[in-house]
Amino acid sequence: MKSVCPVTSGFSSPNPSAAAAAQEVRSATDGNTSTTPPTSAKKRKLNSSSSSSSTSSSSSTNSSNEREDFDCSSSFSSIPPLQPRDSASPSTSSFCLGVSVASSSHIPIQKKLRFEDTLEFVGFDAKMAEESSSSSSSSSPTAATSQQQQLKNKSILISSMTSVHHANGLAKSSTTVSSFANSKPGSAKKLVIKNFKDKPKLPENYTDETWQKLKEAVEAIQNSTSIKYNLEELYQAVENLCSYKISANLYKQLRQICEDHIKAQIHQFRDMDSLDSVLFLKKIDRCWQNHCRQMIMIRSIFLFLDRTYVLQNSMLPSIWDMGLELFRAHIISDQKVQNKTIDGILLLIERERNGEAIDRSLLRSLLSMLSDLQIYQDSFEQRFLEETNRLYAAEGQKLMQEREVPEYLHHVNKRLEEEADRLITYLDQTTQKSLIATVEKQLLGEHLTAILQKGLNNLLDENRIQDLSLLYQLFSRVRGGVQVLLQQWIEYIKAFGSTIVINPEKDKTMVQELLDFKDKVDHIIDICFLKNEKFINAMKEAFETFINKRPNKPAELIAKYVDSKLRAGNKEATDEELEKMLDKIMIIFRFIYGKDVFEAFYKKDLAKRLLVGKSASVDAEKSMLSKLKHECGAAFTSKLEGMFKDMELSKDIMIQFKQYMQNQNVPGNIELTVNILTMGYWPTYVPMEVHLPPEMVKLQEIFKTFYLGKHSGRKLQWQSTLGHCVLKAEFKEGKKELQVSLFQTLVLLMFNEGEEFSLEEIKQATGIEDGELRRTLQSLACGKARVLAKNPKGKDIEDGDKFICNDDFKHKLFRIKINQIQMKETVEEQASTTERVFQDRQYQIDAAIVRIMKMRKTLSHNLLVSEVYNQLKFPVKPADLKKRIESLIDRDYMERDKENPNQYNYIA
Repeated sequence: MKSVCPVTSGFSSPNPSAAAAAQEVRSATDGNTSTTPPTSAKKRKLNSSSSSSSTSSSSSTNSSNEREDFDCSSSFSSIPPLQPRDSASPSTSSFCLGVSVASSSHIPIQKKLRFEDTLEFVGFDAKMAEESSSSSSSSSPTAATSQQQQLKNKSILISSMTSVHHANGLAKSSTTVSSFANSKPGSAKKLVIKNFKDKPKLPENYTDETWQKLKEAVEAIQNSTSIKYNLEELYQAVENLCSYKISANLYKQLRQICEDHIKAQIHQFRDMDSLDSVLFLKKIDRCWQNHCRQMIMIRSIFLFLDRTYVLQNSMLPSIWDMGLELFRAHIISDQKVQNKTIDGILLLIERERNGEAIDRSLLRSLLSMLSDLQIYQDSFEQRFLEETNRLYAAEGQKLMQEREVPEYLHHVNKRLEEEADRLITYLDQTTQKSLIATVEKQLLGEHLTAILQKGLNNLLDENRIQDLSLLYQLFSRVRGGVQVLLQQWIEYIKAFGSTIVINPEKDKTMVQELLDFKDKVDHIIDICFLKNEKFINAMKEAFETFINKRPNKPAELIAKYVDSKLRAGNKEATDEELEKMLDKIMIIFRFIYGKDVFEAFYKKDLAKRLLVGKSASVDAEKSMLSKLKHECGAAFTSKLEGMFKDMELSKDIMIQFKQYMQNQNVPGNIELTVNILTMGYWPTYVPMEVHLPPEMVKLQEIFKTFYLGKHSGRKLQWQSTLGHCVLKAEFKEGKKELQVSLFQTLVLLMFNEGEEFSLEEIKQATGIEDGELRRTLQSLACGKARVLAKNPKGKDIEDGDKFICNDDFKHKLFRIKINQIQMKETVEEQASTTERVFQDRQYQIDAAIVRIMKMRKTLSHNLLVSEVYNQLKFPVKPADLKKRIESLIDRDYMERDKENPNQYNYIA
């Protein structure tokens, strides 16, 4: 048996004899050797089927010198150089190779090779063992002697390959046994390869010398001097020490040297009481920057230690964290140093808030240091927020008294922008929520009501859009701010609107002012309040409240405003502008409770426009009608639609009447046009008896005969107040056509019979009512087109005035329209219209009560009142409602319950 020990990996020349033996074995190696690095530390077995082994046998017929030679070539995985970076602890691999040897007699012989190694140390003993098979053991002594002779002739060839890696004075090697052979047929032999029992040791003083080098390098870094050794060499030294399990001691030594250096730094800060705070901060910052730079350099050298030993020990901080921990413990946790640092930072921030220029990069570096050391919140943030709260509380109280609201709002916005900039520039983001909330609370939250009471009305009155936008934006940031603003907004609209509606002096301009106010409010909501639904709804409620403080009058004035815009003389607006104006009117119309009052006055004015032909546009009239129908329903506009229908039917009737006249051959040069009006659709007109010329009376009779012949059972009533005529007149200048009313026609026709007439004579001849006659004469003698001359001259018609025809009348137009002096609507007429509305309302109330009682049969008073209110579209006083119930009881539509007076029963 022959034992071979190749060189082990380790420090240089720990075993010189082994190296020599390896050299000797290498020269005798025969066979093929392949090197394959192991992929894992798991045990593997290689049998004859998977190994790349080859066997050859030869036999001789010489019986006396019979000999068998076996050459067995096997491939083993070579052991790679020392790789502690992949694994912190050595791992063991075991290989088993089975080699089948076939002799000429085909007796199988099994030989096994066992190989055990570690990644750190490689060494084995080779031992050949013989085992006789069962057949050999039973052979004769002669056979035994022959077997021993054969063993002497055995040759074992072991080829080994050693690769050596030199780094930093260390040698690493791996050895592979390649082949061995051979044995006599019928016997089994084993080759056992084992590890060294004792691991190779490091050279003496290697650890101390290596640490000394590392210590010198660390001190050079800390003192900012040059390092004597190559950084790669230092890194490899750390790796070697860690490979031999000196990591724990190395970590402790490194921590100690770092701690000693940091402890020495504290003394320079303790004796700086007289030093300016800014200089002190710069010194602290310089110390911190140096510490960070040093720890980065130190960690790069000890990176292997940081990534192996420290990483596997969760209780140990990394080298960087260790540096932070030491700096925090020995520098910044010193109460005196910490207080002066925090005080200095707060002083710089206060100076910046007061408008001074400061070193922001210094602040950014120091606050980043506090954050890295994890003392930002405990040491700095709390005090910073307290100082901020104190500063802005005092500032808010002071500026609210000194400044106007717009100026104060801009100051608050500026402060918020400044604090946001500080958060971006040097403060930690964790401070953002608390800081902004503090500023908003002290500058806004504490003064919400005061700001609104002091300046909101002025901002709204002056329509300061930008300031209102800023106000809404700032109030939106504070909890409850929008709600407070909403309440003040409602109060403002109610107050301002009430001044428009309640004051009778503003009746002439009420509707236009309401439209302008609505436009202004809408613009503010769209631009300033970002179309907030709450503000839109609040505005609608406020409008509805103030516009109905004065019952009926707004509805009446809106109807008259629409009339003024739809008259033919209105040249102010195009069709598109007129349509937009009607849309705005409908918005105001929605807020009104007494829509039936609007209907009454609108119908009265519409009748005038249709009959006199003063409507600006039929399209505009129908557009307004469709808007009312959409808003209030078909029942609301049924009478108004009936008026338009009457006008269209009248045109058809007049076509038929003209054909009738042509067939009758009626003499005369008067052309008659009649409008047939259904009394239920049109306003009620008081008939006035006047003395018409015989020609007119004759034409009236002809039309009456014609119409009643077609529609039997109907009654015609002539409305002279609504008639108008076209007269042909001759003056010295020439012929003219005068477009006048029926009353003006009767007056002018008198001057065909005479030259001069007094007021009394004209009144007696025409039969026109006194007031109407005076207005008629005023329009003919005192207006722009004076076809009559009055004596004495004057603007008003007095008793005793005399009138003559003005033959010298001149006008540039051929057809001249002489407008009737419009009688101002008297209080009595307004009262009569309102009275008719109230009368209609009573009918509606009665109908609603009967409708409800007929359906319910029995109902209590409170429920009946509640349901009536739900059905009616106009406001009713409880007292008026009670009167209508009593009236229905008197008329036997319902009765009180005999047992319960508060309950009503329907009478079928």
